[in-house]
Amino acid sequence: MAVLELKVNGESRQLDVDPSMPLLDALRDELGLKGPKFGCGLGECGACTVLADGKPVRACLLPAASFAGRELLTLEGLGTPAAPHALQRAFIEEQAAQCGYCIPGMVMTARALLERVPDPSDAQIRQALAANFCGCGTHYRILRAVKRAAVLLRDGQAPA
Repeated sequence: MAVLELKVNGESRQLDVDPSMPLLDALRDELGLKGPKFGCGLGECGACTVLADGKPVRACLLPAASFAGRELLTLEGLGTPAAPHALQRAFIEEQAAQCGYCIPGMVMTARALLERVPDPSDAQIRQALAANFCGCGTHYRILRAVKRAAVLLRDGQAPA
C-alpha cells in the first residue's frame, strides 16, 4: 500500500491504495465516483472514460499511480443537477441515453472533442466517439446531443 494523491474534479484527494490499482477502481471504490463505469476491462468499450489533463483515457487500463499530479475530470465534475454542463443538458434534451451505461464515457469523450473543436462536423463527432460503444443504438441521438451542446456552448446558453 502507498499513499497516492490524485486531483479529481478540482479537489486533491489522498488514497492509501496499492499503486497498481486501476484508476477506475480508485475512482469508483475509493472515492465513490460512479460516473466512470466498468464495461469490458480491456479499454475497448469506453464506459470508463475520464479526462486526464483534458484528454480522454480509459480508466480501467492504467494504474492510479500513473495519474499522480495530473488533472482528472469525471462526469461528476462537469455540472450539477441545478446547473448541468451544456453536454449534460444536451444529452437530456436529445434523450440520448437509453440504458445510460455508455453515456458518461460518451460525454467525457465529447467534452474533449468540444474543447479542441468547438463546432465539429458530424464526421468529426463520429470519429471522436468511434471507440465508445453503445449497445442500445442511440448513436444518432448522441450525435445530435453533441451538436446541440456545441451550439449551447457557442451561444452561452449553458455552463461550460
